Amino acid sequence: MRIAVCGSIATDHLMTFPGRFADQLVGEQLHTVSLSFLVDGLQVRRGGVAANISFGMGQLGVSPILVGAVGPDFAEYRAWLDRHGVDTESVHVSEILHTARFICTTDAAHNQIGSFYTGAMSEARLIELQTVADRVGGLDLVHIGADDPEAMMRHTEECRTRNIPFAADFSQQLARMEGPEIRDLTDGAAYLFSNEYEKALIENKTGWDAAAVLERVGTRVTTLGARGVLIERAGEPELRVGCPEEERKADPTGVGDAFRAGFLSALARGGGIERAAQLGCMLATLVIETVGTQEYELRRESFIERFAKAYGSDAADEVRDWIVTV
Repeated sequence: MRIAVCGSIATDHLMTFPGRFADQLVGEQLHTVSLSFLVDGLQVRRGGVAANISFGMGQLGVSPILVGAVGPDFAEYRAWLDRHGVDTESVHVSEILHTARFICTTDAAHNQIGSFYTGAMSEARLIELQTVADRVGGLDLVHIGADDPEAMMRHTEECRTRNIPFAADFSQQLARMEGPEIRDLTDGAAYLFSNEYEKALIENKTGWDAAAVLERVGTRVTTLGARGVLIERAGEPELRVGCPEEERKADPTGVGDAFRAGFLSALARGGGIERAAQLGCMLATLVIETVGTQEYELRRESFIERFAKAYGSDAADEVRDWIVTV
């Protein structure tokens, strides 16, 4: 099963300020703020929803086709993804714009000030999926994640026109979208991904209730944080899958992307919906135990052991051959 993963590709520049932002603010001067924070550390991490999902799929031995736009500064990041089993040949490289960048400073009270530079991501709208399909011999599923909004619309419409099954996953872009856009991006999706809050926001903005959404999508997948995931399909009982036990909680960033990576990887292996949700939850657990969205290691025997503990030996036996890393 050939799966293309469309969406943002970015780097995160994360800094820490040892004090509190609030202590530096003067109430009567908030209309003319001019501040500079001397930070203690800087971490540069690879990110972007499409790259994070593709990395996870590569870790599970699936070769996803990454589709997105980057700048000429992408060479090192590309090499990293190539080494981890991601097909990066369909990534568009801008001649003038840098790869998208998130810059964030966190203070001692865990307050954050951040900025997101879209950069080359704006050129994702130039990518034609048919060109990608021709290169790899066809596409069985296109995952359309948070990206340049025009790119998301174009990819969705092209999937409909060319009868390519697609997954709708608005993520961070949902806040800026209005009802008509969300309806256009949702209607006809084979899968609709969201978290619990986004689920309610989709219904609020579209004017569709839960039943109306299910009339328009094949499978609705809603992540519930520590409570796992809810799977809904029209005319069928809902399915709930819990999360494996965490060894620690280090950083929640990228957990949703890891879930999607596991879910899509199971589909690529021919697995059913329940097994896909379980594999997604297991991979998400590894990410929450690690600082960074692509810093975790998937060790086969440990992964299978924890999977069996969470979901039973029969489930573990089914996914065992899907885990190809050491």
